[in-house]
Amino acid sequence: MEQGQEDREDIQDREAVLLRADHRFSKGVLTGVLAAVCVMLLLAAVGVFWLHGRISPGGGASYEGVSANIVDSSVRNKVHELAALIKAYYYEDVTEEELTEGLYKGLFASLEDPYSAYYTQEEYEEMMISASAQYNGIGAVLQQDPDTMEVRIVKVYDGTPAQEAGLKAQDMVVMVEDIDARSMELSELVTHIRGKENSSVRLLITRDEKFKEREFFVKRAQVDVPTVESMMMEDGIGLIVINEFGKATAADFKEAVKALQTDGMEKMIIDLRDNPGGMMDSVVEVLDYILPEGLIVYTEDKYGNRQEEKSDAQHYLELPMAVLINGNSASCSEIFAGAIRDHDYGVLIGTKTFGKGVVQTVRPLADNSAIKLTTAKYFTPKGENIHGTGIEPDIEVAYKYSGKRDGKSAYDYTKDHQVRRAIRELKKMD
Repeated sequence: MEQGQEDREDIQDREAVLLRADHRFSKGVLTGVLAAVCVMLLLAAVGVFWLHGRISPGGGASYEGVSANIVDSSVRNKVHELAALIKAYYYEDVTEEELTEGLYKGLFASLEDPYSAYYTQEEYEEMMISASAQYNGIGAVLQQDPDTMEVRIVKVYDGTPAQEAGLKAQDMVVMVEDIDARSMELSELVTHIRGKENSSVRLLITRDEKFKEREFFVKRAQVDVPTVESMMMEDGIGLIVINEFGKATAADFKEAVKALQTDGMEKMIIDLRDNPGGMMDSVVEVLDYILPEGLIVYTEDKYGNRQEEKSDAQHYLELPMAVLINGNSASCSEIFAGAIRDHDYGVLIGTKTFGKGVVQTVRPLADNSAIKLTTAKYFTPKGENIHGTGIEPDIEVAYKYSGKRDGKSAYDYTKDHQVRRAIRELKKMD
């Protein structure tokens, strides 16, 4: 990504996919406390807020005609007073850099939006590394509840350190090293899990009905994160699992479709369960390959500016289709499900989706820090914004798996009851 370029990736969702971290301790609690005290005091310490922004003589900042005059002499004096009190009486030493970063984070904390955040230079560099599908981590998928901040493992990849250590889907992450998993945004938490190859990370885990808390020491390794998996099922039915919408997903999806068609695929199941989203460009490219000409999704900002993404008529799939969804299908997965539903191009099977109908923009700043800001809502082709509500399936089926759960056996989709229901529904479409 180049500086100054608005990135259309839904970074929060993509980060949730990659459970990775570099073990570096920071005084997150301290900066969080200071942020809560000084939520609107950022500009007292920052020189330039937006890249290309301007500081006006009155102390406010303007960006492309929008001004923000929140710092006057009384505010500046109070910031200095608060900082002096902390440095004088807080029981540990605090640097001015830590206090300043706390001010920056506090401005975004005031939005009470779990998807908007300020990133230090180090955090931004880590976030950009997370765009890679290969990393030194443990090989699992994380998701964070935006209200409770609880972190849950929603998928463990086969043959990875996470699986070898005995971690399982639905495990709750209580601690990462000595950090409370609920104390920070997921995008920051994962930076404490990724690290040097062959080093270990300590995770404190709770597993429902099994144990309250247990330590797992997981060795980090180079993990190749697959975004698309595919296989033939029965009676000409192909299954494509999309784990996230990343940079390579559209190309991998097209290759999977062609390979399955070569093997005789006449009907298709697309599995979006536990897919937390990713890049909007990616899901649009996949849907453009599937759908006939028409609207895929559109976004609107607070000024009413509308941007549409459409499918052209160059290519589309004329295949009976079932799409599997659940409560962990979020953002781009919901764009996919909403477009399929509104175009009446397939049947949705499973349980209601997560309900994330907003889009983030990432903008690097002049000092190599960055911000992520929720800038628009997105709408399905028929004009529905699903934020906070999700998408209901056409056929509601609870998840049930009758295969082995020993942590060593590969996942058997023939034992997955939602997949079996999708197969039955597709057979009716003869």
